[in-house]
Amino acid sequence: MRIALLTEGGYPYARGEGGAWCDRLVRGLPGHEFEVYALSRSERTEAGGRVELPSQVRRVRSERLWGAPPEDDGSRGRAARRARRHRFLHHYRELVAALAGGDEGSAAGRTDDVIGVSGAGADGYGGARADRFASGLYGLAELAHEDGGLPGLLRSEQALRALEDACRAPGVRPLLATVGVADLLTAAELLERALRPLSAPWYEPDELGAADLCHAVSGGPATLPGLLAKRFFGTPLLVTEYGVRLREALLAHRASGLSAEVRALLTAFHRLLAGESYREAALITPGSTHARRWQERCGADRSRLRTVYPGMEAARFARAGEAAEAAGADAQGGHTDPTLTWVGRPDPAKDLIALLHAFDAIRTAEPGARLRILHVRGGVDSYLAGCRTLAAQLFPDEAQDAVTVGESPVTFEEIGSPGAPQLADAYASGDVVVLSSIVEGFPLSLVEAMFCGRATVSTDVGAVREVIGGTGLVVPPRNPKALADACLALLREPDRAARLGAAARERALELFTVERCVGAFREIYLELVAHCPVRREPLLDTDGVPRPFSEPAEAHVPGRLTPVLPAPTWARRPQPAGFPFPGGDLA
Repeated sequence: MRIALLTEGGYPYARGEGGAWCDRLVRGLPGHEFEVYALSRSERTEAGGRVELPSQVRRVRSERLWGAPPEDDGSRGRAARRARRHRFLHHYRELVAALAGGDEGSAAGRTDDVIGVSGAGADGYGGARADRFASGLYGLAELAHEDGGLPGLLRSEQALRALEDACRAPGVRPLLATVGVADLLTAAELLERALRPLSAPWYEPDELGAADLCHAVSGGPATLPGLLAKRFFGTPLLVTEYGVRLREALLAHRASGLSAEVRALLTAFHRLLAGESYREAALITPGSTHARRWQERCGADRSRLRTVYPGMEAARFARAGEAAEAAGADAQGGHTDPTLTWVGRPDPAKDLIALLHAFDAIRTAEPGARLRILHVRGGVDSYLAGCRTLAAQLFPDEAQDAVTVGESPVTFEEIGSPGAPQLADAYASGDVVVLSSIVEGFPLSLVEAMFCGRATVSTDVGAVREVIGGTGLVVPPRNPKALADACLALLREPDRAARLGAAARERALELFTVERCVGAFREIYLELVAHCPVRREPLLDTDGVPRPFSEPAEAHVPGRLTPVLPAPTWARRPQPAGFPFPGGDLA
């Protein structure tokens, strides 16, 4: 079948975990044809070039969400331009009125909190506000599809005035009533960039119209092409979120230095877009219960949620995992000193400061303990430098005697250095792996440590507890004493640490492998195409005869393709009309 893979800031450009996950998915499904529709977030996204693509990727189309907008051709007459501007303003006013929260005196527009649900139940931002947002969004999309792009209109003085009127309308949040011109200009520019997918030349029968399924591998703007493909061609939409895009947007807005007024408008846009994409998606696949809770809070129907854990390559950690298993109760595995290991990209969310203070307490109880901080490139250099300074203050170089060169019990090393040439070597270098984060989505580094058979001590954030599942110790975040006590417990009980490490490896091999993830999406693709086939005119050859296999065979097969365990009628969940998917997890 033909799959349109919708990405934002990732595949086929990014070489991080998000891009690697897409690459593993595509390579694991050689029987399908993929077309990648990529949204580029910044110039840096494209600077590194594309990754090597497998043969099943037939085409890559890209659109920039940064830089100057494309120029309008200006070929229309005055009357046509006036009519187009009038139509644009009608739809744009609907959109920005929904963002500002005004609803012509409706209470729904005055009570919702920008981030929370505020008693709205599972529908979140549903009702009149969501309808108004959808009306404006699809109206702008239809205008762009019929009569060219929108960037010039979105940055026009009339659009700015419409945004100002929406912010000063009755019923809006008090925060927006005093918004200044500079903030309006900033918000209008950022909204124009977020709406650029509406103007992409992708909504034609030989583009997204030829796909059997649109798979958005993140939320946010990446879902816009899928929403329009469903509206224009009836193409089913699958939304996968391993990191909740709305949550990422909230954190990014807070860190960007934008004013509170601009943040409120942008957050409302991402919040309403998330709700619309969840309502229109045929199926939503969160990567954890943590992500699932966010989606339910934003209006996702539980019957359309199916958890699929991200698959990771276990083979590159096999040697370390087998060595840990062979060591058995010898948890120190040849280390002369009990060693804690932290592996990751240093930034404030990882809270290495708390880890260093916890290690100070550990050294008091276990003077021979050591801490290795093994980091990858791309972290916040200033934060890493601050951690080095703190470590030097807490742990000055120590020497055994007057002639021995002193060294610190805390070392900072980059992965790829002689001490840790490979990622698996980094995890294998310690007895216990520590995760000290205060913010975390799906903890990939924790899964890697589990593949290596290492016992772990982690803070209770994000999906940590779900991933660990009883095979490691979990402590509250921002609590150095609890972190130190848990680490000491495992360092002093190597037998227990070995048992936990072995159990963690078994759990990771059962739940978090590439094969399990790819198999889950293989089944989901078949189900979606079988239950939600795209009805289109048959493709004809040069003689006017319909081409064979122009539609996937699954579109003609009713029912679920995989067996379902029988259940009594009282235990079955009621399904919404027109949607036959049962709820449940693929994990």
